[in-house]
Amino acid sequence: MEPKIIVHGGAWDIPDEHVSDHVKGVHHAVETVAPLLRQGMTALEAVERAVNLLEEDPTFDAGRGAFLNAEGNIELDAMIMDGESLDFGCVAAMRNLLHPVSVARKVMDSKDFRFLVGEGAMRFAMNNGFSELPPEELLTERELTFFHSIKNDQSFSQIEAFSGRSDTVGAVALDENGNLACATSTGGTPRKHPGRVGDSPVIGSGGYADNETGAASSTGYGETIMRVVLCKTACDLIPDRGPAEAANRALEILHRKGKGYGGLICISPEGNYGFAHNTPRMAYALAQGHDVRADISVK
Repeated sequence: MEPKIIVHGGAWDIPDEHVSDHVKGVHHAVETVAPLLRQGMTALEAVERAVNLLEEDPTFDAGRGAFLNAEGNIELDAMIMDGESLDFGCVAAMRNLLHPVSVARKVMDSKDFRFLVGEGAMRFAMNNGFSELPPEELLTERELTFFHSIKNDQSFSQIEAFSGRSDTVGAVALDENGNLACATSTGGTPRKHPGRVGDSPVIGSGGYADNETGAASSTGYGETIMRVVLCKTACDLIPDRGPAEAANRALEILHRKGKGYGGLICISPEGNYGFAHNTPRMAYALAQGHDVRADISVK
């Protein structure tokens, strides 16, 4: 198989002044990882590495650059899934970590569990060599300013938060052996209730991978994405409709049945791409042979 990778950097109304940073960020992730895929990296390794790069980029709401919750703290969620075995790892409500998706990858190798949250997830991370960082190493001035501008606004809602900002990141890959994988990482919504978990770390909603159907990663307002199990819905449509039509059909279901907004990326077992969104813009990048296509899709 010809290796393939596609990443997203959030679906929302990306302001003109942030477009360049979003395009550069997703381009860098694919430009870095695509050659490694061609050299034999597995799909599972590729999606973890691509999401790591996006977590390190302060442009996005994942790792560095994550939003603050209602108490002014950083809480992070992530998932990763292997399409060959259907195995997965998920973490939620983790504090002050640069790479929550890599903790999820460690969870995937555990003997007794696949989803850890809060203090238990932090204890697991520390026991496996991860370090909790000082919040100032993850917090950007942009997010701190935004937090102070909304923290006392009693009319502020999470729907408004989503319509203003949603930089969740994700990656989907196909390796030379025909195996698929996905990964998704987020800091959640601005001023979220402490302990709130959206779709990103939830298997089937924030991401899904199955060698027989396809792989997908989503971005958007999590409570609505979970209503329709967006990524599993898209993957189930791929065999009959192809990834492009499946992505569009899944977004139609999200809007009609889930009353929601967001976007997703996907790959079919044959290596064809699909992506769709019903927000004004979505950042994405994909590998085309030795070239990288990175852009802001406009609805």
